Amino acid sequence: MEVHITSKQMVKPSSSELHLLKPFKLSFLDQLGVSMYTPAILFYPKPSDSNIDGSQFLDQLKQSLSKALTQFYPAAGRLKNNLFLTDFNEGVPYVEARVAGRLSDFIEQTEKLEAMNRLLPCRPFRNIQDPTAPQLAVQVNIFDCGGIALALCFFHKIFDATSVYAFLNSWAAFSRGSNGEIPNPGLLGASSRLFPPIESMPENAAMKSLFFNDGRCKMTRSFVFDANAITTLVLKAKSKSLEHPSRALALSAFLWKHATQASRSVSGTLKPSILFQPVNIRPKLKPQLPSYSIGNMFGLAISMYDPVGKKDIDLSELAYLLREATESAPNDPQVVLQGFKTMTEQRSHVEEMVSNGDAESYILSSWLNTLDGNEDFGWGKPTLFSIPGVDSQIREIRNLLYLKNARQHKAIEAWVSLSEKEMGFLERDAEFLAFASPNSYFDKSKI
Repeated sequence: MEVHITSKQMVKPSSSELHLLKPFKLSFLDQLGVSMYTPAILFYPKPSDSNIDGSQFLDQLKQSLSKALTQFYPAAGRLKNNLFLTDFNEGVPYVEARVAGRLSDFIEQTEKLEAMNRLLPCRPFRNIQDPTAPQLAVQVNIFDCGGIALALCFFHKIFDATSVYAFLNSWAAFSRGSNGEIPNPGLLGASSRLFPPIESMPENAAMKSLFFNDGRCKMTRSFVFDANAITTLVLKAKSKSLEHPSRALALSAFLWKHATQASRSVSGTLKPSILFQPVNIRPKLKPQLPSYSIGNMFGLAISMYDPVGKKDIDLSELAYLLREATESAPNDPQVVLQGFKTMTEQRSHVEEMVSNGDAESYILSSWLNTLDGNEDFGWGKPTLFSIPGVDSQIREIRNLLYLKNARQHKAIEAWVSLSEKEMGFLERDAEFLAFASPNSYFDKSKI
């Protein structure tokens, strides 16, 4: 379908006094973070209120975005020297577009998730080297039928899934005419007080090589695991060492197992498989930090499985490895800072293994308890919340796995991005397909 850009502008914070604020310090964890855009698209059917016309809700969106940017003012700034954000009056790119055709037809034809990139304001999953890149970009797509696709790209330097959720809720509240203000603005930058930035960050400390320099074209597919499938996987993941695996843990182990088997089948070699998983540490801090504390507030759990001498990959063993890694991921600020050198050396060793082809790596991010895509901007909740696929022209991003809530009761959607040959194996894997269903995105009657 043809996407026609009708307007491009910068939306700036509603307050004219943000230039008086001090620069917003990055935390030590933000400095380590990867410089890429993570995308998300919220799909809404035509507003049921026939009195709402296109120009009305577009103005409503822009004005409420401006208010939300005043609350979350770092999102409107620009990065300086990987140390702080300033120039908060720069604002964020805001694009309006018209899409020829019906929303339901677009989604029905979008078997390949990367086709959804046409609705985005920028290309996601790329290593961004431009220091003046905005922290957020928005594109509002209006279909002929009146359906809406609200597409966003969040820069990962200051936005993790939890802070994205907080920002979207504030923006949606302002759009509905409610009070979207955050309760304690003083905690917005608490991350940098707990994890102060390092003036001279070693180049090998950043997580860039964990995410990039793969060199293979990727294919992205989405699979749904219903409640029965997940219950069965939880039972299979149980062991004497792990008596009560969570739903997310069991599914993560299952995805890791079958991605590893796909890699083994394609390469014909047995080599270690490594899974990196961000773990939200806000709830573990004392006192706990609220969701609106901006920054990459996560520890990185690293799990390694060595298949040498093993004929089959045991699901319960992978689940145990994941549980051990997530529970041992450091969350105490003093422990993290004191162990910085050791942590850097460990990660550098793992990165070297991956870069040399001595190990396969996967990055798994769970949005199950953070980002649910239920934001109501004044015309109802979205029918679909989707992550676009990796652009097939991008060869640098590594294997990615995302978990998020599916629309079905107690179901989980897994977003999987692998090389084309590995994905081909996965889509023919009978054991995998016994639990996973290709995602039927939506109830067409509701769009």
